[in-house]
Amino acid sequence: MAPGESPKDKGGQPGFVSAALSGLCPRCGAKTLFAEPAGLADQCANCGLDILALERGGRFVGVVTMLLALVLIIAALAVDEWLRPPLWTTFLFWGPVTVGSVVFGLRFYKTMWVYHQYEERAQ
Repeated sequence: MAPGESPKDKGGQPGFVSAALSGLCPRCGAKTLFAEPAGLADQCANCGLDILALERGGRFVGVVTMLLALVLIIAALAVDEWLRPPLWTTFLFWGPVTVGSVVFGLRFYKTMWVYHQYEERAQ
């Protein structure tokens, strides 16, 4: 892929969900966007793109996390009211669901923001 071309411009490239799950660089498409489960890498190890310079939406991560927490709390209360599961099954189910949802939500949000900033700077 040529510099300045985003994976979205190339046919057959994945969308935001696949890019967030795989951690694809917006410039070269390598799996180098994330260094941690929900933490962006400093730069792409493949093409050298400065990812942290593109990630300027960090102040809204708290809002995304709170909205996700609200949805999870409402879902947990609804399941508890409807099924009345034992406390241990509630912890066993909602613990991993909460962690997975927060990690995926943050990866999706950060990927969306980095791709948006990359496309804006390319124009």
